[in-house]
Amino acid sequence: MLGTSVPKNAKPPMTLTIVLLVLAATPFIYYGIALVSCWRFFRRPLLKSGGSFTPPVSILKPIRGLDPDAYENFASFCRQDYPDYEVVFCVSDREDAALPLIERLTREFPERTIRVLYGSGRDATNDKVAKLSRLVAEAEFEHVVISDSDVRVRPDYLRAVIGPLENPQTGATTCFYVALEDRTLVDGLQSVGMMSDFYPGIVVAWQLDGVKFALGPTIATTRGRLAAFGGYEALENRPADDLLVGRLIAEQGYDVELLRYPVDTVADYGTIRELIHKRLRWIVVMRHMRPWGHFGLAFTFGLPWSLAAVAAHPSAVMAAVYLGLYLAVRIGMTAEVAVWGLKQRGYWRRMVLIPVWDALAFLIWAASFARHSIRWRGADYYIRGGALVPANSIAADD
Repeated sequence: MLGTSVPKNAKPPMTLTIVLLVLAATPFIYYGIALVSCWRFFRRPLLKSGGSFTPPVSILKPIRGLDPDAYENFASFCRQDYPDYEVVFCVSDREDAALPLIERLTREFPERTIRVLYGSGRDATNDKVAKLSRLVAEAEFEHVVISDSDVRVRPDYLRAVIGPLENPQTGATTCFYVALEDRTLVDGLQSVGMMSDFYPGIVVAWQLDGVKFALGPTIATTRGRLAAFGGYEALENRPADDLLVGRLIAEQGYDVELLRYPVDTVADYGTIRELIHKRLRWIVVMRHMRPWGHFGLAFTFGLPWSLAAVAAHPSAVMAAVYLGLYLAVRIGMTAEVAVWGLKQRGYWRRMVLIPVWDALAFLIWAASFARHSIRWRGADYYIRGGALVPANSIAADD
């Protein structure tokens, strides 16, 4: 009837509401897959770390400056219950702040072979990878373990990560990593993000497609496996080198073994801004490397979809079904990984941060579509053809 106004509280058409409710249920399919995948993964028996396969090993550590508690991190690699290994550092130059700590290591662990290389000797966008290229080239032994500088390990670490390589079909091993201590709210938020979001996704990938990646805090492999795809020289201008190492080894027909054995990392997030920047950098890289998979993440965010469902059909029953199920499943996923799988004590008190992380992760994912560059080590880069290109060089060309 002409002149009749639409009521302000009019509901959307029923068909649209049903479509929205169905779409809002899709994250629960992913959550179900994640729950089953994590149960299957963590129920596997732990690999024994006391086997007889103990080839000599070169531990390779690219260093740039100091991480929190750096000395204890470094020293843990000198306390390995392992017959023959060396620790090789590559620092930027002779003024690197880590050098006094490495010199202290050589004094306090005279029984260990500890060497220092100065500079990568290469002109590369990714300085860490350039250092790894030199480290691999100058490693004394065929078996190598690549580890980040913020990692701290137990004495059985080398046996745990090297042992599976006795199987000639295993091309590399990699590990989960957990925060040694949550010192701030930001550290706790990062930890919850790993346990509730990142690791379930990793295990779903293991379940559906096998392990075709590696995680940076630990990669154990051989120089021959690395050389077969061109070594770190082939990756020195590319982002996500750890992921690529695992992928390129898997493409040779070898297995990449994701171990249940976790290593510790020392959290270094000072502010929520730093955490957002790191997460945004990672997810923008993933958008370039796996564009369809990145878009598909839209159907893994249970919180915004559940809120949309309640908004489309507001009722106590709808809130209980969607938001109640969302909270129950997310807490279950996190407990399955953190409490049962990785044996993290006192983790229940952090569960309150799960919705906070989920809201933040969704906003970062949405923001990634508007980002055309990443910020890394104080400089801006574009990703062109899978390679890092300094933003200032493109600006100069323009």
